[in-house]
Amino acid sequence: MTPLSRRQLLGTALASTAFAQSEDKPIGTAMIGTGNRGTSVLRGVVAQPGVKVVAVCDLKPDRRDNAATVAARDKPDTVADYRLLLARKDIDAVFIATPCDRHVEMAIAALEAGKHVYCEKPAGIDAESIGRLVAVARKSKTVFQIGQQLRSIARMRNTIEAIHAGEAGRVVMVKAQRHAGDDLSHDGSSAEWFFDASRSGDVIVEMSVHNLDICNWVIGGRPERAAGFGGALVWPNDPPGRTNMDGYSLTYEYQNGVKMSYTQVFFHPRGLPGNGQYFYVYTTKGAVDLNTSTFYPRERDAKPVVLAPEQQEDPHAHTAAFYESIRTGKKPPADIEIAATAALTAIMGREAIYQKRVMTWTEMGVPL
Repeated sequence: MTPLSRRQLLGTALASTAFAQSEDKPIGTAMIGTGNRGTSVLRGVVAQPGVKVVAVCDLKPDRRDNAATVAARDKPDTVADYRLLLARKDIDAVFIATPCDRHVEMAIAALEAGKHVYCEKPAGIDAESIGRLVAVARKSKTVFQIGQQLRSIARMRNTIEAIHAGEAGRVVMVKAQRHAGDDLSHDGSSAEWFFDASRSGDVIVEMSVHNLDICNWVIGGRPERAAGFGGALVWPNDPPGRTNMDGYSLTYEYQNGVKMSYTQVFFHPRGLPGNGQYFYVYTTKGAVDLNTSTFYPRERDAKPVVLAPEQQEDPHAHTAAFYESIRTGKKPPADIEIAATAALTAIMGREAIYQKRVMTWTEMGVPL
């Protein structure tokens, strides 16, 4: 695989917005993968103006039927083989919400077929395949957007813009977590692939790519090295054959010198304080809680300052942004560079844990 320069990747982001579609014609859309996540995203698609759901695709008939009901207004076709969708002239855009190990294959096929692509996170589960996806997306004239929807939360964006503007001082460290009170269901539909790290990429890639992306965003770069430890600490081999972790701790060091500490566990008791997800951004002047957009100055008697007021958020803002990019050529909020950087950050952390050593960004083979 030929290494890709930052300039080339930026070119990808620009090229992906070179195609703008007329507002006079509804944007024909297909949904590939109609499980829980795909169906949720599909509801957001149906809510968008000027969009027609032409087809829904899934291997399971009951899921196809359920999705067709959600999009009943448009009377979509139901198909089991996603490749049948890509040759259709009435499909302009595809959403990919399949298990993680299929993302790269499907996204590349859709881009090469000239479709706009909204792909659920992560972009991929190994560095080599992400490099291939980046190469194809760079050449494409259609939009590629990753489903890292936290990028479209207005308050989060406004808070990070205030931090980047220096309103809280220079960022020096970030402490973040994703803690839950229990493991995912061992009997649900996700059990078919989620607990198999070869399909999900492990929990850090399948889940925490969202959280790590926010850390990259607020820090303003990507990590150079990572070290960490983890494993199946509470549920070893449960469900049987499990190969993903239920808890781990990671430390990253970034290009610009910022340090980041991150943990994810599934065994944080609900009654114990500190459960849930948070991002604490430490600066030369204090710290910012991204969850509340509040800056806490370090001076003894200084009062907290709200950097961005709470506001009404559009639950489908990320989907709306995708269609806006198609119609106007505007750069999407989470393009191929953001997608690749987030996934590779997660993969680097995973490999540091697996290999029990410090992993470096250059070892990923896809420099950004």
